[in-house]
Amino acid sequence: QLHLVESGGGLVQPGGSLRLSCAASGDRLDLYAIGWFRQAPGKEREGLSCISRLNRTTNYVFSVKGRFTTSRDNAKNTVYLQMNSLKPEDTAIYFCAAKERFAFGCSNSAPDFGPWGQGTQVTVSS
Repeated sequence: QLHLVESGGGLVQPGGSLRLSCAASGDRLDLYAIGWFRQAPGKEREGLSCISRLNRTTNYVFSVKGRFTTSRDNAKNTVYLQMNSLKPEDTAIYFCAAKERFAFGCSNSAPDFGPWGQGTQVTVSS
């Protein structure tokens, strides 16, 4: 059974960078499309990006395009979210999640995903 764990969050100043990792255990990560989501206080969970089994990345949020990059390293069973030029409005809990095993397509809809990691807090503040 696939299990996901996010790491790499923390406190960063505006303009800084973080790289989040989504490490998988229990199954091969290359069998899954993986999505990155975030949830800010008082807001709904937002689908940021999805990387397909064929390594095609779709970005869904205009405000992070050009700043956030999703990638995967199947040898390490890990998906990454590189975040540059961070802004205070990027403050949120960041989650990774897997689509149905063997599915090729991507999505930014949270009900399409499961299992989920526990999330990692990103705080952008001076």
